[in-house]
Amino acid sequence: MSRILVTGAAGFLGSHLTDRLLADGHEVIGMDNRVSGQTENLDDAFENDRFSFYDHDVTEFIHVSGELDAVLHLASLASPVFYRDHPIKTLKVGALGTHKTLGLAKEKDATYLFTSTSEVYGDPEVNPQPEEYRGNVDPYGPRSCYDESKRYGESLVRAYRDKHDLDVRVARIFNTYGPRMRLDDGRVIPNFMKQALTGKDLTVYGDGEQTRSFCYVNDMIEGLVSLFESAVDEPVNIGNPDERTINELAEVVLDVTGSDSEITHEELPPQDPQVRRPDLSKARSEVGWEPTVGLREGLRKSVPYFNSQIE
Repeated sequence: MSRILVTGAAGFLGSHLTDRLLADGHEVIGMDNRVSGQTENLDDAFENDRFSFYDHDVTEFIHVSGELDAVLHLASLASPVFYRDHPIKTLKVGALGTHKTLGLAKEKDATYLFTSTSEVYGDPEVNPQPEEYRGNVDPYGPRSCYDESKRYGESLVRAYRDKHDLDVRVARIFNTYGPRMRLDDGRVIPNFMKQALTGKDLTVYGDGEQTRSFCYVNDMIEGLVSLFESAVDEPVNIGNPDERTINELAEVVLDVTGSDSEITHEELPPQDPQVRRPDLSKARSEVGWEPTVGLREGLRKSVPYFNSQIE
């Protein structure tokens, strides 16, 4: 049994990872200031005597008594709605939060996992995106608070690895969906689900031919755990390489929900990436992981949850 700190534990991915670690027999300390996380995501975890929770902002000094075997830093405002509303908090959690959690991992001689993002590739000129691609990111653009927070975080992790010989992992997470996503998240799947389940038209931005690759949450958690348990200390893409246009996604959502909604188009937001697809060569060969849940199956699994969130 390991003793593990998970930051962002009340969030979408953080809560699922917490549940998985507890199921694997570990002791988990969850930490979250609930800017975007929801405590109800941890209802099952609170029933486990190997779980404890700290309501704390990771950009402030972190003290955890006793030994720690691992620090998994998931705290982040990953939703466009939240990082646009809280750009400074987003930058601080990627910079100060990563610095504080790395310092804690160094103090405790703990393995460290940083959840980065496919957004480090920006609006890519290479498709699919391998880890070696350096990206096409505007450091002053409307998405920069999130993109640059993760790019800086990766650099800081590298510095701690090289300077302090810290045992690190870096996961570049691609679009993920499933139960516990907030309906007000602002990302395309909860938007489409809410619209389809309430009989409203599905809003597609631009011509809908821009692409994304969607990973079901159970696959993502398996990927993160597999990376954590590996010895790979370079960034690794974790996602699903099944690339779909937004128009295709809208049609699948309408089908799995049985909705009669129509599809409408609105102006494309500035600097919205035109393509997104992970090259999983490294995940397959060095981590021994790849996703198994297809888009239609994953969306079907998600419908009951999204339906339960509609008032």
